[in-house]
Amino acid sequence: MSNNEFDNVDSALPAKKEGWERELLEKLAFASLREQRARRRWGIFFKLAVLGVIGFAFWLGINYEGSDTQTVGAHTALVKINGAIESEGNGSAGVVVPALDNAFAADDSVGVILRINSPGGSPVQAGIINDEITRLRKEYPNKPLYVVVDEMCASGGYYIAAAADKIYVNKASIVGSIGVLMDGFGFTGLMDKVGVERRLLTAGENKGFLDPFSPMSATQKGYAQTMLAEIHQQFIDVVRKGRGARLKETPETFSGLFWSGSKAIDMGLADGYGTVDSVARDVLKQEDIVDYTKSEGLPERVLKKFGVAMGAGVVQSLANQVRPSLR
Repeated sequence: MSNNEFDNVDSALPAKKEGWERELLEKLAFASLREQRARRRWGIFFKLAVLGVIGFAFWLGINYEGSDTQTVGAHTALVKINGAIESEGNGSAGVVVPALDNAFAADDSVGVILRINSPGGSPVQAGIINDEITRLRKEYPNKPLYVVVDEMCASGGYYIAAAADKIYVNKASIVGSIGVLMDGFGFTGLMDKVGVERRLLTAGENKGFLDPFSPMSATQKGYAQTMLAEIHQQFIDVVRKGRGARLKETPETFSGLFWSGSKAIDMGLADGYGTVDSVARDVLKQEDIVDYTKSEGLPERVLKKFGVAMGAGVVQSLANQVRPSLR
């Protein structure tokens, strides 16, 4: 082979190598572009799917709520309170009051059973529900409201129950706890031991009232006790008004103690034994029961799945730290 021929071969090799690299880079670039386009398409698809699910959930929830107004014939109306009585959740006035309104307003309901299983909670929420029961009983004098106690009807739960025509319990139910508390923690001793200084600036001498990182003054403690005593007296007045002559008061009645269902009957805090079914059958004489309890709908559950309510529990627990509570 001549020198010219070798030169021609050598000059051709780099060209082939350069073309191979360019082709590979082009393939990689196109593959990356296709992957990005596919990712965008799937992202759009999933966003549309989520919106579709939420839209369907709201549509289903609206139609489900609309079904509450359908005529079902003569029946016993049921409303349930489960768990703590707080400003949010199934035990809130915002949930319980509309359910009671619907139960009383239903043309075919012969009476209302309020089933309570609660350790208590907010005196404000319990007071709102108690007031609404009193109003409804006056508006619908021919429709009695009976409370049926499940496991527990304590404190704020009993605050609500006191407004009923009668209270039915199980012999082992927990009833009572007619008192008020305000709890929290104090960390001043621990801070002194570890050398931590609290720097709290306020405008208003009592703005740091019950701050857990500052010492509690006798004045602030006395003020808190006065406020608790006031709310406690409101509770006592509600029980006396609701139970009337049936109540057999003793020094322990309003002390915050709680009793079994059988003892509660002896004390006049309850009227007899019964369940939802037995009261509907034997007292209201209408065994068909319709539940008017407003439960969390599908839209709310779907939204919570996507994190709309995230963090609410933490905020609520911090807000409740020094709030008066019937529990």
